[in-house]
Amino acid sequence: MLSQAKTSTSDNKRILVVDDDDLFRESIAANLSESGFDVSAFADGESFLDFMGEGCGDLVLLDWKMPGMSGIQVLHRIRELGIELPVIFLTHLSDQVYEERALGGGAVDFVEKTRSFTIIRRRIELILSGRRAGAAGIADAASDQKGVGVIRSASLTLDAGSCRAFWNDLEVDLTLTEFEIVQWLVERAGRDVPYRDLYDLVHGPDFIAGLGSEGYRANVRAFIKRIRQKFRNLDDNFDGIVNYPGFGYRWRADGD
Repeated sequence: MLSQAKTSTSDNKRILVVDDDDLFRESIAANLSESGFDVSAFADGESFLDFMGEGCGDLVLLDWKMPGMSGIQVLHRIRELGIELPVIFLTHLSDQVYEERALGGGAVDFVEKTRSFTIIRRRIELILSGRRAGAAGIADAASDQKGVGVIRSASLTLDAGSCRAFWNDLEVDLTLTEFEIVQWLVERAGRDVPYRDLYDLVHGPDFIAGLGSEGYRANVRAFIKRIRQKFRNLDDNFDGIVNYPGFGYRWRADGD
């Protein structure tokens, strides 16, 4: 373990940071510590895995490009070991192929390092909040007709507090980013939402995609494809997301 920052509150959640960039690692560890988290930081995958053999944590922030083991190799290894900690990739890589490999490998989110610490912290908090609630507690909240932060549209139930989605009372395995996209569409049900609005939701306003001035469309299509497939894993007839070619997508309004 190369560096470690801890708060004095023993019951705080522990964030494990794995990144070979000394400046970035120390900076985010300090920011997390000041935000009340217990932080352990590592400069490479090997030292992190050695620690996991005897330690524990609540969430992992993982870089992709590192000497020795890459981030995706580290992710595969901890899953092989039966470690189910939520993993967020925090990287400079922006190509969607990396994002797809990360999410396909079991990561819960993929965030670019250019995002502000406020956004990174918020995503951590939402993921940890959902994890603490547990499936039973989330299902109870979703079934509460007066539950705060619960959104319903036909067969869909969104629990904004825990970032969990349910289709016909079955949980949809959405990442945090995918949940945000679905929530954004549902809150505008029946209205066409431009590709750019959905892209900005994920990456932040004015972010430049890597495939030219219109490259963001391919990124959004990839997100929507994954989201649709996750709903169709539960319901072969799912058609809740409609494409407006050349413009964007909309969520079918009730009765549409």
